[in-house]
Amino acid sequence: MELLPQFLFAACQRGAEGALKAELARRHPELRLAFSRPGFLTLKRPDDWSGGADFQLQSVFARCSGYCLARAEGARVEELAEAFWARVGDLAFSRLHVWQRDAALPGEGGFEPGVSRLADEIGQLLVRTRPRLGEGPRAANLRAANLRARPGQRVLDCIVVEPDQWWIGWHVARSVPSCWPGGVPSAAGKEAPISRAYHKMHEALAWSRLPLAAGQRCVEIGSAPGGSCEALLEQGLEVIGIDPAEMDPRLLAHPNFRHVRARAADLKRREFQNVQWLMADSNVAPQHTLDTVEAIVTHRRVHIRGLLLTLKLPDWRLADQLDAYLERVRSWGYRYVRARQLAFNRQEVCVLALRRPSLRRVRVLKATHRLPGPPEPPLAGHLEQPSP
Repeated sequence: MELLPQFLFAACQRGAEGALKAELARRHPELRLAFSRPGFLTLKRPDDWSGGADFQLQSVFARCSGYCLARAEGARVEELAEAFWARVGDLAFSRLHVWQRDAALPGEGGFEPGVSRLADEIGQLLVRTRPRLGEGPRAANLRAANLRARPGQRVLDCIVVEPDQWWIGWHVARSVPSCWPGGVPSAAGKEAPISRAYHKMHEALAWSRLPLAAGQRCVEIGSAPGGSCEALLEQGLEVIGIDPAEMDPRLLAHPNFRHVRARAADLKRREFQNVQWLMADSNVAPQHTLDTVEAIVTHRRVHIRGLLLTLKLPDWRLADQLDAYLERVRSWGYRYVRARQLAFNRQEVCVLALRRPSLRRVRVLKATHRLPGPPEPPLAGHLEQPSP
């Protein structure tokens, strides 16, 4: 049996540490807080730990998590790289992910989450300096860092907490986000979208694995100025944007887009007939969003398969109400309900709801391929040996 490290790590959005700590205290009371920095924390497991090698935190706010081996500190990156590989030892892995804790809130001062330039440079250095030990598990080709992992693969994590302080960890890729470096999808689509909601929707679609099909009809409540609608139109959907504010002219010219300039609560329910998917991202309190959506989806003539709802958290204390919010969504007849604070979210969470779990895409890779990242070169060998 594999000897597991004593500590675990978890990364979150900068500013969400309090919500994450409170959530972990409820869901994982056996874990004890250890080292902490904005956007990153470690936890100590008990000696009688029952979690296995592929254990993952049950958390809305943990963007990425895993086991923590050690930390390396030094003034020179070459020294850090040497210390990194020395601590990794003979650990077998299939992917190397190098990522940095968030420097700011998403969208603040132009910052967006993802692999930073520093993390990319460190990744290249680690690939160049990796030890070559005969034909062992670490001797196979490691041609690039930050390639998407495949389900079941072990990922070696280099977490840049400070430029002169790297934490070393690993996790087994199970969920879609655990296949992404640091739990953040690769940038994709337009370089200059209508708004940053475009990136939020791309991530939401990849995480949720909604089985969207060209020609299906989708409604978005709170659509102005149109970033999310832009992403939905790229999926081949017919999109109805509902918002009293103006939409971007580029959307208004799209043949598959229609703007209903009104509040959703004021519309006749016929506007929502023959609609398969409903998205909502309004700048209102969660209760108001849920009231609006409930009045639509529980109408006898409306049959919406799935929802993607953004619940704003103007006060972090509202995070304590998330379980109640999700239970309310289930009461509408949606059996599969999940929540996650997306990397491109701000002080908000994304809620996925489906009438049936089977509606979700089965294959993880279909979802991860929606957000193209760096090309994956063919590997001459597998970096991880099968576990006994």
